[in-house]
Amino acid sequence: MTTDWRPTLTLFSPQEPDRIVNEACRVLERVGVLVENDEGRDLLNEGGAIERNGRHAIPESFVRKALSTAPSRIVLYDVGGEAACDLGGERVHFDPGSAAIHVLDPETRRRREATTRDAVRLARLVDRLPHYAAQSTALLPSDVPREVGDRYRLYLALRNGRKPVITGTFLKDGFAPMHDMLRAVRGGDEALIAKPLAVFDCCPSPPLKWSDLTCQSLLDCARAGIPAELISMPLTGATSPVSLREAVVQHCAESLSGVVLHQLARPGAPIVYGGAPSAFDMRNGTTSMGAVETMMICVGYAQVGKHLGLPTHGYLALSDAKSCDYQAGLESGIGAVLAALAGINMVSGVGILDYILTQSLEKLVLDHEACGMALRLTRGIAHGTDDPVELIAEVVRRGEFLSHEHTRRRWREELSVPSAVIDRLTYGDWESAGGRTAEERARDEVERLLAREVEPVLSSSSSAELERIMTKEVRRFGMETLPVTG
Repeated sequence: MTTDWRPTLTLFSPQEPDRIVNEACRVLERVGVLVENDEGRDLLNEGGAIERNGRHAIPESFVRKALSTAPSRIVLYDVGGEAACDLGGERVHFDPGSAAIHVLDPETRRRREATTRDAVRLARLVDRLPHYAAQSTALLPSDVPREVGDRYRLYLALRNGRKPVITGTFLKDGFAPMHDMLRAVRGGDEALIAKPLAVFDCCPSPPLKWSDLTCQSLLDCARAGIPAELISMPLTGATSPVSLREAVVQHCAESLSGVVLHQLARPGAPIVYGGAPSAFDMRNGTTSMGAVETMMICVGYAQVGKHLGLPTHGYLALSDAKSCDYQAGLESGIGAVLAALAGINMVSGVGILDYILTQSLEKLVLDHEACGMALRLTRGIAHGTDDPVELIAEVVRRGEFLSHEHTRRRWREELSVPSAVIDRLTYGDWESAGGRTAEERARDEVERLLAREVEPVLSSSSSAELERIMTKEVRRFGMETLPVTG
């Protein structure tokens, strides 16, 4: 069987991405970018960029040269060295939204500070949900010093999950121990470059600025050969133009400045064209990540990224709701479908509520169903080898098709089977089963999945080395032993 046509979504005409890139290049030449990092400024100066009034004007030739060396495809590998994510083309992968500081407590249905136990449970849960191709450092535990939060998140992810990790640094000194952990798991620099285990988010500050920290992270990733993910964050009407197209132009300019800095540090280093834009809510002053306009900017810039030949990323399948309610399902489900139809290679956001501040394990399980539906949609309707006229005639002759060989042979590949969190019972059966809501069923599913026996993720030597690195880090800030992670 073959799929004759993959359903797709684009918001721009085929000619528009080229116009947007040209306009973004003019922005970089005329307005320039503010780089607060000494190494970044030196790279631009040595390359011939023009510095005026503290900003660097980047010629279009710089951009075109950088794009010519950036790879169009990045493959991520799991802890065991097996390919897990193939970023490029129209291939779609989902991972949890990252950097939440709260978790939604299933008992109180209110958010609370995240702990080590929450982060461990999340990593193990993601490992057991097959529609998620990667995990992320999705929670920031409050029971370790704030100064080691970035590396501690990665430590917990590597100790408790097998899938590749989407992560990032909070402080300039965070990259080195995080790099050490990745090398310890993979077995050295060459092995880590050959089989990347993690992607580091690197975020320019709108409008058109690279802070000392984020620029350093970008350069560190390039020199280490670790994939970097550009996360431009235009905020419509606040830190970018309110019009969606012009927000995409600014996103493009900020992202292209990152590609230039990254490729100047190491030509050919892997980089992803991503982002986390937001449609600013003019009534409440909030960053509406679940707004359809936010999703439209993501779909639009992803089309530009594909035009540039770069792997793409987007922050979708998340919600601004405060609980696992109708709004959460509405915003997350629409986002998952739009991202899949747009062919965004890495889609971050599942499990997220409350403007990226809160993670919910129950929502993570519910979103898994939305992602499964979205991925099924991308497969389209297959063209089989069966004669439809004869099949329909056979239905008429038999009066039923449930026992027919064609049904037995084809139903599993044609019809997806949801988990128990999706209700497809009759009303009577649903009522007899307790009349439970989707959130209540998701709570049961979380506990069922986490009740499975925990198998060691790492070898004893790798695990010991990670613990040594992390213990050394927390002792720098007055904590003698790591929290219990079992």
